[in-house]
Amino acid sequence: MKYSREVKTAVLAILAIVILIFGYSFLKGENLLDDSRTFYAVYDDVEGLSPSSEVTINGLKVGQITNIDFLDQTGKLVVTFTVKNDFPFSKNSTAEIYGGNIIGGKSLAIIPKYGEQAAMAESGDTLPGGKEEGIMELVNDRLTPLQKKLENTITSADSMLTAITEILDDSTRNNIRGTFRNLDATVSSFRVTATELEGIVSGNHDKLDRTFTNLDEMSTKFNQFSDTLTRMNISEITTNLENVIADFEQISNDLNNGKGTAGKLLNDDGVYNNLYRATKQLEQLLQDIKLNPKRYVHFSVFGKKTGDYEEPQDSLK
Repeated sequence: MKYSREVKTAVLAILAIVILIFGYSFLKGENLLDDSRTFYAVYDDVEGLSPSSEVTINGLKVGQITNIDFLDQTGKLVVTFTVKNDFPFSKNSTAEIYGGNIIGGKSLAIIPKYGEQAAMAESGDTLPGGKEEGIMELVNDRLTPLQKKLENTITSADSMLTAITEILDDSTRNNIRGTFRNLDATVSSFRVTATELEGIVSGNHDKLDRTFTNLDEMSTKFNQFSDTLTRMNISEITTNLENVIADFEQISNDLNNGKGTAGKLLNDDGVYNNLYRATKQLEQLLQDIKLNPKRYVHFSVFGKKTGDYEEPQDSLK
């Protein structure tokens, strides 16, 4: 049976249209022959999730995202995705956006939740949406505090450099240079002094040796003297001193109480007065002998009679 050219052209046109529809759907991530279930999830921000991104359960690809569009005037986004029929999960399972790195984009993972009262999800249900922090978010969370610290450090360093620049003006720098020059001169002077001291020590090496030898001998003798003091009976010496002090104290008490000749002499006014009068009379006698020796010594060759007594003028009155 022969077909006309028009029929052949119509069949080719229909096949081209069908192929175009299937190809367009395939490029959009849709398979017209697939009987997968369709689900929805609502997000405030899809963070770069795009159509044709894969949908996984426990890391296994079970579907793909077919569409992302605005839900209403609030700016929320609704994500439409398909899941194969051969994997059941409950309605309270979470559709979580995850992944995202320098190379790949975001994906959608279904986190299954099971329970005795949990109803199984059916095509057309809306699952709770969620988001997992990806590597970029984690890096950003770690780098943000570090960035703030780095900015504060740079600001502090800039302030410090500004303050140093203000402090180190021309006069200050000149003063610092002068200080280092003076310090260099001081070090040179110390070096000369050290050289002179070295010469003095070298020239008096023998004397220093003798000095240290004498000091060593003195130290040895002092140690010997210390050992001698250690061997002495300090307790016995202390006891003897206490006895001597007690004897002196007893003698002092006896003198104060008028015991003995010395005590009476110190405390008896009569003894003192008698002694004073005796001393006074002895002094007068000696004075009279000095003034009138003829009265007490008679010496005459021819037996001359002694003259009348004449009272002398007493020089003690």
